[in-house]
Amino acid sequence: MSTTSYLAHFGCKDAPFSKEIPDGELWLPSSKLVIVDVLLDALDERASVVLVGEPGVGKTCVLRALRHRIPAAGYKLTYCHNATLGRRDFYRQLCHAVGLAPAATAGSLFYALSRHVEDRAAVRIHPVFLLDEAHLLHQDTLDHLHILLNYAWDSRALLSLVLVGLPELRERLSLRRNRSVYSRIHHRLEVTALTPDDTAEYLRMRMTRVGVDREVFASGAIVLLHEATAGAMRDLDRLAGAALRETARKKRKLVERDVVGRVIEADTRERDR
Repeated sequence: MSTTSYLAHFGCKDAPFSKEIPDGELWLPSSKLVIVDVLLDALDERASVVLVGEPGVGKTCVLRALRHRIPAAGYKLTYCHNATLGRRDFYRQLCHAVGLAPAATAGSLFYALSRHVEDRAAVRIHPVFLLDEAHLLHQDTLDHLHILLNYAWDSRALLSLVLVGLPELRERLSLRRNRSVYSRIHHRLEVTALTPDDTAEYLRMRMTRVGVDREVFASGAIVLLHEATAGAMRDLDRLAGAALRETARKKRKLVERDVVGRVIEADTRERDR
């Protein structure tokens, strides 16, 4: 069944489980809203943060909620998601991201970026570098991050780093070799998976957002979806969308447990190939 057909079958104005949602319309459970609040407090203190979580639990959603809520005046967020670079190319990427012309040498790149941070401070703008997939950072880059945070003999907090990644990031940072940077990160947060009640609310919100106000997922189907995804939002989006399409093919209006079970079986076979 085509996308248009299944959307029409349920009366959806748009695909309910698409990632293309404006920041202001993102749904987060209370546990993740607390994390956004802590992030805002940390940046208000000019502090740095490490944020970890398993794949698909909503780390990027938390960052997008932060982007939506942080005051436009006084902060400059720079997001980088390519962490698989050596130190020179890492600084070259950051220079590009903040609008600087990259220099030739690693030392020149670092100097340009440091001057940029100091120039922002002079006009009362606090730079925040959001480094996603940070568990993949090269060790030579990790070795140097604490130097990027050092201004005026380490007496001024002119820059905040937000390191985001899988739980392995926390394990890497706790190694003795990385203690210089880890000791400078005072806020250490974890994004956890959805609870069963969160999953039910999330599915309901997604359908309501596209114009469907009635219950579409039966309670048994929701339980099975939660168990299969362990509360990971990305997996939930994929399986719930597939269950909607399968239910529409059967010309039903309620997504029931048997349909979800078949969708999960097919998804498992595909992953096990």
